Amino acid sequence: MTNKPINLFGEVLFDHFPDGSCVLGGAPFNVAWHLQAFAQAPRFISRVGKDPLGDAIATAMQDWGMDLSGLQRDSKHPTGSVQVMIDDGEPRYAILPAQAYDFIAADELDTEHFGGLLYHGTLAVRHEVSRQALAALKARHRGKVFLDVNLRAPWWDKAEVLRLLDDADWVKLNHHELAALQAVSGDIKIYMRAFQSAHGLEGLIVTCGEQGALAIDAAGNQVDVVPSPALQVVDTVGAGDAFAAVLLLGINRGWNLRLTMERAQSFASALVGRRGATVQDNNFYQPFIDAWALT
Repeated sequence: MTNKPINLFGEVLFDHFPDGSCVLGGAPFNVAWHLQAFAQAPRFISRVGKDPLGDAIATAMQDWGMDLSGLQRDSKHPTGSVQVMIDDGEPRYAILPAQAYDFIAADELDTEHFGGLLYHGTLAVRHEVSRQALAALKARHRGKVFLDVNLRAPWWDKAEVLRLLDDADWVKLNHHELAALQAVSGDIKIYMRAFQSAHGLEGLIVTCGEQGALAIDAAGNQVDVVPSPALQVVDTVGAGDAFAAVLLLGINRGWNLRLTMERAQSFASALVGRRGATVQDNNFYQPFIDAWALT
């Protein structure tokens, strides 16, 4: 099977922890990282500073075999950073303003039409410059749009997110985000169906943390998946990004909704057994590559 291109637009950043350590991340970057391991050759479109952190991102991508053609460099704005604070054992995040990923330049994008899948989130379009770049990219795109909702106060506007939903074909969000965008009480599946219909979505996936995830599509299919009760959790950072990566993989390769959801749950369950949102070890991915016939 020939894979259609997957283009991912959005933030790449470092999480800075109180002990001085920093970890590479950002939802679109994490998703692109997994897709590269799954031999999908994704194109990651973002912007980093002309600084040591930006150099570190370019080196990490190069070492992982990723395409760097969509990575812009910025001499005015720093590489994305998030300050992580620990309060009573729980992490709290300060997402800094005016980062390089806020200034993805439309005039530095390739002028060709893009086919296949286009993935983006909501954080990277908090600034008008990157918002215009995404609009330019969508205008050239010939294929499905996958929106990964990631609401981070104060960096989102409900009206803007609703506009992005209307442009999307597939949407993933968690149950708290669904409730923030549409009133929910009672059976969540009824509200999912209304949400899917209101925005003309081909598919809607709602993640519910340790309770698993729900999906519906325009054909009327409905799928629930739950993690194993014996699941060993090291940390849940990036679990949603791991789930999203396999959703994109399934859409791209024409898997049915149930198979896609079961495989997404399986991979996310494996990831939470490791520290961090990405894994720099091809052996971690190999069992999935073999089982899913990705080679």
